[in-house]
Amino acid sequence: MSLDSPATAAADARPDAYAALRVAGFRRLLFGVLLFAVALLIQEVVIGYRLYQLTHDPLSLGLVGLAEAVPFISLALFGGHFADRHDKRRIIRLTMIVFIADSSALLWVLSASAQARLPQATQLLLIYALAALLGLARGFFTPAAGALLPFLVPRELYARASAWRSSSWQTGAVIGPAAGGFLYAGIGLSGTLATVLLLLLAALLSFSRIRLRDDAPPLPPAGSSIWHSLREGLTFVFRSRLILYAISLDLFSVLFGGVVAILPVFASDILRVGAQGLGLLRAAPSLGAMLTVIACTHYLPLRHAWRNLLLAVAGFGVATLAFALSKLFWVSLLALFATGVFDSVSVVIRQTIVQVLPPDHLRGRVYSVNSIFISSSNELGAFESGSMARLIGTVPSVLFGAAMTLVTALYCWCRGRDLFSVRLT
Repeated sequence: MSLDSPATAAADARPDAYAALRVAGFRRLLFGVLLFAVALLIQEVVIGYRLYQLTHDPLSLGLVGLAEAVPFISLALFGGHFADRHDKRRIIRLTMIVFIADSSALLWVLSASAQARLPQATQLLLIYALAALLGLARGFFTPAAGALLPFLVPRELYARASAWRSSSWQTGAVIGPAAGGFLYAGIGLSGTLATVLLLLLAALLSFSRIRLRDDAPPLPPAGSSIWHSLREGLTFVFRSRLILYAISLDLFSVLFGGVVAILPVFASDILRVGAQGLGLLRAAPSLGAMLTVIACTHYLPLRHAWRNLLLAVAGFGVATLAFALSKLFWVSLLALFATGVFDSVSVVIRQTIVQVLPPDHLRGRVYSVNSIFISSSNELGAFESGSMARLIGTVPSVLFGAAMTLVTALYCWCRGRDLFSVRLT
């Protein structure tokens, strides 16, 4: 089975990795995503570190992920419906305002005056409530931002534009955690959260200046009911085995194999490297991912997409296993760097599949299903990591997750042998 078309064949024959970057609207999307990622990851790192300082309980870190995941998963399908039916730029602007309000409230909750007046239980409850509001906003932001790409660049640029978009996020994910650790140590929690607010305002400005290309596909007519619309998106995903297997593979591998949520435990209790060390640990996988994604804009790993996806997930599991066994800071950094390298290959392949295969009028809903699987693996994976760390210990929980990731890759290799013939270029 081949998914070649004259447009993609021509693009592959004369690849121009930088063509999408010449589109002004796409550049503004990338810059907004970069600023948004930096802000979100700075906030995530310092909140995680502060929570662990308050509670010394890894479960509290997992509960933040759960509080964010539940509203996101509940609303993402509706967010996909609205993204397919309404102006995606307007949805992005409105949700950015919610993000800014949420971070402003978080700044107050964690201020010195609020901490002096509020009992710890109340403070934790407010943090979880604000995490839930963040998840609610992401339920609409993520499918709108993900489905905007075809309105900015032509179809023959989708694959490399997806790689550039992933690179923008990963660059922010490198800068954010490292900056979070050093800002926390240098200007304190309140100063760091104020910096987050400024970055979110700059991201809103960049998103607000996006203009669509002249021949962008029109929005579909309102027509069908919302329930029919949601069913249509779900049906497409579950009938497309490549999409379904790709996002399911990501779900189970990161659900069990992710260690990001409990890195504060490693930084504080195992490696003993403090907030700055936590920032470096959190940035290491994103640095590996960023460098790999930039390479992927020139050398797309799509000719044997399913095989490459499985190998990337298996490599992620092996690197996670190495991290669990490490007692040296530099070895842990290298292992986390490797997880980012392998994860970014799977991200580029999966994002290209989600952009290329769905028709234009379904892309928002398909992207929302993809986002639900990703959120389930990340946020619910954070809850799983925190819960397992509390039940069986931090290192045994990571060893268990790495083993489950390798088992998942082996199972999918056996079940999806017919997908080895699929080519996306």
